[in-house]
Amino acid sequence: MKAAIKAIRSHLAPNHLTNEQLASEYKGWGVEKISGKTGISVRGVAGPDECASDLGLTAANKLLDAGVISREEIDFLMFCTQSPDYFLPTTACIMQTKLGLPTTCGAMDYNLGCSGFVYGLGLAKGLIETGQATNILLITADTYHKYIHPTDRSVRTIFSDGAAATLISAVDQEEDILGPFVFGTDGTGFEQLIVPAGGHRKRCSTETCVAKEVTPGVFRAEENLYMNGPDVFSFTLNSVPPLIRQILEKSKITVDDVDYFVFHQANKFMLERLRKKTDIPENKFCLNLESYGNTVSSTIPMALELARQNGEIKVGDRVMLAGFGVGYSWAATMLTIT
Repeated sequence: MKAAIKAIRSHLAPNHLTNEQLASEYKGWGVEKISGKTGISVRGVAGPDECASDLGLTAANKLLDAGVISREEIDFLMFCTQSPDYFLPTTACIMQTKLGLPTTCGAMDYNLGCSGFVYGLGLAKGLIETGQATNILLITADTYHKYIHPTDRSVRTIFSDGAAATLISAVDQEEDILGPFVFGTDGTGFEQLIVPAGGHRKRCSTETCVAKEVTPGVFRAEENLYMNGPDVFSFTLNSVPPLIRQILEKSKITVDDVDYFVFHQANKFMLERLRKKTDIPENKFCLNLESYGNTVSSTIPMALELARQNGEIKVGDRVMLAGFGVGYSWAATMLTIT
């Protein structure tokens, strides 16, 4: 038995933040400048009482209600998020009962950002191909806007709240449909994309919630998201090209053998630089940030869903997936479209 992606459904938070709204708040940042730098027109923003699990449940219900599989057939649920409902219990346990999945279903959370979807595919492949599970529901969801200070345009213009639900199932086939995989980690960069306060290393207090002016007109508290943009950009340009070479070598193929490349949809400027540096043809390279924004762990499944709908990928195509970001963490795999 081999693991294969059978279906994907996504959901963007219903409240939308447009370039026109951002331009009206940030002096010197017009609509064209924001769009040109990010490639994004609309971002999803979760409501005050809306959690990542709520977005994930909506995406999962779309998939399950489509009749692709019955709820009783799901035997493992994985939830990738960096914005869980609680420190404990595991959010996936709450989602199991809300989705009406059987009590014989395994459920777990794992905390990863932009590489999280590819990591989840690797975990799902391991569970399925060792006979531990047959039908896995992988849900990715994040609500980064809850961490963002409204004056911090460096992150508010990029990130978006959204979710995706992916069904990975066992199929009776001898050749791999999913894989091989390459993973990587460099924890020395952990402080470059971080919410400093809120965990046990630095608990929330009266001091950590106070926003201070970090640059003219930009305020940030320790409970807000901080991103060192130049360092993240440098990390990406240094780590992703070797990652691509490694997955090609492990797959024993060349760039020409790959039909489509779906990378984590970080921002337009970064992706274009990556594409040119790695000599990937423009017509094979996914860039669909415009209507979604950077939804962290959900950008790759969202891009896959849209590419399939638009006919950019078809059954039999070989697609390279690559995620990279917060951690620093990165991962890549090959996928045959079924």
